[in-house]
Amino acid sequence: MRPFDIINQLSVTYHACRACIGVIVLQNHPLVSVLVPICNVEKYLDECLSSLQNQTLKDIEIVCINDGSTDSSLDITNKYASQDSRFVVIDKANSGYGDSMNRGLETAKGKYISILESDDFLDSDALEFMVQKAEDNALDLFKCNFWLYWSSCDSSRLNRHDAYFPAMSQELIGMGVHKPIDAPDAFWAKPSIWSALYRKDFLTSNSISFLPTPGASFQDTSFTFKVLACAQRAMYSGKAFLHYRQDNEHSSVNNPGKVFCVCDEHHEMSRFLNEDRPDLKTALDPIRAKVKFYNYDWNLNRLAPELRRDFIAVFSDEMAEELRAGNVVCAEPPFDRYGFNPGEFDRVKDFAENTDLLTVQYSLTGSGKFNTIREYFAAGGLSMVVRMMKRKLRR
Repeated sequence: MRPFDIINQLSVTYHACRACIGVIVLQNHPLVSVLVPICNVEKYLDECLSSLQNQTLKDIEIVCINDGSTDSSLDITNKYASQDSRFVVIDKANSGYGDSMNRGLETAKGKYISILESDDFLDSDALEFMVQKAEDNALDLFKCNFWLYWSSCDSSRLNRHDAYFPAMSQELIGMGVHKPIDAPDAFWAKPSIWSALYRKDFLTSNSISFLPTPGASFQDTSFTFKVLACAQRAMYSGKAFLHYRQDNEHSSVNNPGKVFCVCDEHHEMSRFLNEDRPDLKTALDPIRAKVKFYNYDWNLNRLAPELRRDFIAVFSDEMAEELRAGNVVCAEPPFDRYGFNPGEFDRVKDFAENTDLLTVQYSLTGSGKFNTIREYFAAGGLSMVVRMMKRKLRR
């Protein structure tokens, strides 16, 4: 072999080795790490994992975090891992959703993080679409709308399994790339950490993680707030790829005993602003207070009557504190989005000043005017009945 041929062959071999190394690097650092928290979801897990295995974007890893399942969930997960090296299995004792997600974040090697609940599933082109948008626009956050999904069809949904849910408004979608703190409507949207991409180094550099409280309740609340508070480049799409299951009988939204965890999430938001990002506190405290009011009000209305009394006490105390701190601002027409509209402002004051009346109102055991008057009288005598009637007249 001539010297030139030897040199040429060496060059070819060198570049081939570099290509091989490049493939290895690519495999070790995928574009997307999808976190799948798993706990006793054997009924739905196969549909979830197969939807990830069949994504048109192949450069992904699927990080499955088994949180002490006692059914066959771990066996199902291990089956996928044995067939596809992109599946990574973390098996641990039960410690709750927040801790599971933090373990997943620590393990993930992807440039972007996505999250899929183990009873939901994705359309096959979801990750490819989201990555393209994130890459083209150098985004910290990209989020899509989603489908509400039921296992059976229903005439109210035109005999469909699903119904479109516009988590993000057309106004937000139309803004293109923006800074969420400058367009706070996203803060009032339903917290939903799935159907989104987060740039991992953005999460890491801003110390954004989950609150590791027990169970699986509301941990998306403080995570979403932190992401929106810190993101410099966010973008939303009206497209929907994720199917968000509504009929999982074990879902935390069907467990009223867990609703007090929402208070922990809001305390974490305050801690985050006070300790981690004091530079954002002045701008975000009014937004945080408004998010708290919306979240607490929603939780109160979903509680069973026997659980409402204790929650109203917390709700009232915390709204009174927000008022004293100057975080509840009544907006004037055309109603600055950062403030409370007059009706909302009056309701905040109502919770802060009329705890006893609201406790009776949300705990009524019967219907009709006579029964209402009787229950107010039993709780506080004639003076409470008079206060209740005056309050109704003012409203």
